[in-house]
Amino acid sequence: MEVRLHAQEDEITLLKSSLADALRKLRLHDQQIPLLKQQLIAGKRNSLFQCANIKIFPQVYWYFKCIATDFISIKMFIRGRPITMYIPSNILNYEELRMDLPSQKLDLDWVYGYRGRDCRANLYLLPSGEAVYFIACVVVLYHISNQTQRHYQKHTDCVRCLAIHPDKVRVASGQTAGVDKDGKPLQPFVHIWDSKTLVTLQQIGLGTFERGVGALAFSSSDAGTFLCVIDDSNEHMLSVWDWNKNIKHVEVKSTNEAVLGVDFSPTDTNNIISCGKSHVYFWTLSACTLTKKQGIFGKYKKPKFVLCFVFSLTGDVLTGDSEGNILTWGKSAADTKTLGKGAKETFQIMKQTRAHEGSVFTMCILQGGAILSGGGKDRKVIRWSADLAPERECEIPEKFGAVRTIADVDGEELLVGTTRNAILRGTFSDGFVAIVQGHVDEMWGLATHPTQNIFLTCGNDRQVCVWNAEDHKLDWCTTLEESGLCADFSPNGGVVSVGLSTGRWVVLDLQTKEVVSDLTDGNEQLSVMRYSPDGSFLAVGSHDNFIYIYNVTEGGRRYTRFGKCTGHSSFITHLDWSKDGKYIMSNSGDYEILYWDVASGCKLLRNRFESKDREWASYTCVLGFHVMGVWLEGSDGTDINALCRSHSESMVAVADDFCKVHLFQYPCPKPKAPSYKYEGHGSHVTNVRFTHNDSHLLSMGGKDTCILQWRVKGAGTGDHSKEHLASSSSVCSSSSSPVNGT
Repeated sequence: MEVRLHAQEDEITLLKSSLADALRKLRLHDQQIPLLKQQLIAGKRNSLFQCANIKIFPQVYWYFKCIATDFISIKMFIRGRPITMYIPSNILNYEELRMDLPSQKLDLDWVYGYRGRDCRANLYLLPSGEAVYFIACVVVLYHISNQTQRHYQKHTDCVRCLAIHPDKVRVASGQTAGVDKDGKPLQPFVHIWDSKTLVTLQQIGLGTFERGVGALAFSSSDAGTFLCVIDDSNEHMLSVWDWNKNIKHVEVKSTNEAVLGVDFSPTDTNNIISCGKSHVYFWTLSACTLTKKQGIFGKYKKPKFVLCFVFSLTGDVLTGDSEGNILTWGKSAADTKTLGKGAKETFQIMKQTRAHEGSVFTMCILQGGAILSGGGKDRKVIRWSADLAPERECEIPEKFGAVRTIADVDGEELLVGTTRNAILRGTFSDGFVAIVQGHVDEMWGLATHPTQNIFLTCGNDRQVCVWNAEDHKLDWCTTLEESGLCADFSPNGGVVSVGLSTGRWVVLDLQTKEVVSDLTDGNEQLSVMRYSPDGSFLAVGSHDNFIYIYNVTEGGRRYTRFGKCTGHSSFITHLDWSKDGKYIMSNSGDYEILYWDVASGCKLLRNRFESKDREWASYTCVLGFHVMGVWLEGSDGTDINALCRSHSESMVAVADDFCKVHLFQYPCPKPKAPSYKYEGHGSHVTNVRFTHNDSHLLSMGGKDTCILQWRVKGAGTGDHSKEHLASSSSVCSSSSSPVNGT
């Protein structure tokens, strides 16, 4: 019923917008008749109508219609919704426009963030001095001393787990399955790769694992010959591979409960342990079969989750659980009296140690046998002696969350991954500071500074973060009362406005972080904030279908209502100012393109033909003549979340709903325009923005909480749109099919 209700609401919205469009067309038709008569009398054209070709695709299709000499329009249909766009006057022959690949390309330069909120055992230190961890589809190798990053980018969906080979060079990383753009499941796999060269050595499990890879581990006692993998299927299949030969030796159903960790015994490859919800299993590998024994808690309270385990140097197994306890499991002799001669030794609980308030999320063994544990509710890192006597402890600051995982650097210095997606570096004596930080919930707001390599992000975690794109640091972060969904810097760079989920918006001073203005427009979420080129106006686009216009004075610190743009029949999605600061172009949720004369009292320009030659200070509207070609065949109207034209006006970056960033030539006014396609995000890409000098592109994932910084390589600034369109119109060869980059 809910699905049918939503479908009916969509149909009603489209009907309303179609009716509004029909009324506007009637008015436009009345306005155009006198002009057409004048053109006919002047003999400018022998025939009134001349039709070009029609191209029809499943969801998005185009209809090209030529009316007289100066009236060339293109109809683009999205989900049956007609969108009319007029070709600029300088286009002499639209049919012969050639769409080329952009002269620039992108290289992944930096990855902001870490996935600690729902993954574990995913932070290690390599002998090279690099910390290895992951977020979204990228495994990051971050050299802490040199402040440099390298990236392993061969995964096609979110990475979920990591394991380091005993040689400390080779790495195994497993990913989730994901879905393609048609909703069909993609197969998960494990990559084994060389951390020095980033060369993939082996891919295993394609077609074997279901849903994703949840946990994996290399064997230790045989120099890492085998790899154990547990997938995310209902039965959590456990398999053991000779990974170098890509041979699966054994596979068995593990449990229907969640599995959180797996590892080989450091002294015997035939012994494997796994743990998870209400269980710890001791596996024995023999003659290509796996048998398991469940750990018996006996007189000790059975925890809801066994979250982690390590092998002590004495051969015992230590488990950390959701009750805050560390349990010591020791081998006991076989019970031959009860079970007969074939009975084998078992693991039993020898000791319970109260360790943390809340869960014990992680443990690791230091070289001398000392043990480190990390807590949930108490956020403590505790160092224990080999016999579990507490020696030292420290508490992680609350803003970073609980301790998710610990990596030993040199016995004294530690790396700590946290549940709020931060990586901390420090010691018990000096405390810990963040070296990696990120958002912890879906992000939508992204803005770049007009003169500096600084950018701002905001999202559903209520954090507003200002980043430095040069030194890759978080300059500052503040927490708001509501989710931040959109933002824009004032042209003077002194303040930034942030639109929130309740219709409220705030203006922050970039230096002091103080709120210098706090206003509210309507009671629905705001979707776009945009200053005029000279900073004298601010346009606020809302989900209540209105665009609110404000006068801006005192360097962006004072705002007074100037007017309201009324006429959209659905929520505002994107808007841009003209270069002279007098007009606005806007898009809405029902795929409208409307134009507004702000200087004349926020008047709706009903004759959209008059705006065909207008130049725009920015281009972030996803619907418009200059970006029509970014829509692929068969696209749904929601497939593109955001786009951004470069300041040089030579390229346009597109954020799509399928984890991809595209780079097109700008302008891009024809279907089937070729593009370079870039992967790295593990969720819908919500926003893209170029830095002020076009040296970098920022892209932001939604639920993957990942910010990717791409370096722009290639040709210079390029031609401006008007000049480029004019030159392109004289080329007679038409475009080829889209070309994808790597």
